[in-house]
Amino acid sequence: MMDASTVRECLGPGEEYDRWVAGLDHVAPTDGRFEHLSDADLWQLLERLGVLPEDAKEILATRLRPDTDPELWWLLVRCHAAIVGEMGRPDAAPPELPHLPESLGAKGRYFYAHVFLAALPDALRYFRMRGIPDDIVWATLADFGRQLAIYRRIHGRGGLDVQFWFVLHFRGLIYDLGRLQFNRATIDRDYGPDVPFRKGDFVLGVHIPETGPMTPEACDESFRRAKRFYARYFPEEPYRYAMCTSWLLDEQLAEYLPEDSNIVRFLRRFHLTSEEQEGDRSVFQFVFRRVNPDLDELPQRTRLERAIVHHLRAGGHWKVRTGWLEL
Repeated sequence: MMDASTVRECLGPGEEYDRWVAGLDHVAPTDGRFEHLSDADLWQLLERLGVLPEDAKEILATRLRPDTDPELWWLLVRCHAAIVGEMGRPDAAPPELPHLPESLGAKGRYFYAHVFLAALPDALRYFRMRGIPDDIVWATLADFGRQLAIYRRIHGRGGLDVQFWFVLHFRGLIYDLGRLQFNRATIDRDYGPDVPFRKGDFVLGVHIPETGPMTPEACDESFRRAKRFYARYFPEEPYRYAMCTSWLLDEQLAEYLPEDSNIVRFLRRFHLTSEEQEGDRSVFQFVFRRVNPDLDELPQRTRLERAIVHHLRAGGHWKVRTGWLEL
């Protein structure tokens, strides 16, 4: 029998691993009898999830087994339980899911891909129970392949490092509704008297996947779809407001981009709160798909790319802002 101390030793130094393993040791594990797919069936499933062939090959090559990967298997069954045990609950806290150490190689980089693949049957049962149409289900889950491809673009090798993000997908909390994604959530703090909702109220989180131009018409249609979708499939949760937290809501962008640009028209939809965070890293990641780059290395092909670099060279910084709107 594998125990927490052996797993902890396998992970090496790091306070985050101390907390993680100690917490998982109190999670009642799933029984480990996950749906076992043949390589051919798993390949077909990965294709449906939008996974590129090069990532599909590595996922097959890093499949975990309790006999050959006992420490990672111990982690997998408990991470699975921590995710699916709160299925469908927008008020549930996300589980702690730290990156695994580099020493574990490809199995470490793809570990969370295997966790979410193990959770997929649970998520599909939840979608069926709620009556969510298949086209919306698979459009939502296609984000899995998209994020694997983005990791490869950034790092030049395969893996998955946005595991916190996929808790939403595999708990049935986020749905792709055209150009935008919307996740079920509850407000976790008060934003002040000028904001018309309070801690504990339901709200939809707004996200902008990398799927093409965010034209006003496409965004309008997504907001209309979201209002209809949640009223029909989650009528017990009154969603009157939507919130977005993104570098795309930095008003400084309007100093560089025309008022009729898609980005400025998007940010003008929202009432901004006073909350702001450092946003340079977000801009590097989402615009350039780089991590801590040298400014001289960044491409200058578009007005947006030129604006970002000019602003930083002038000593400025970008911000992540939070805004809200009424549906």
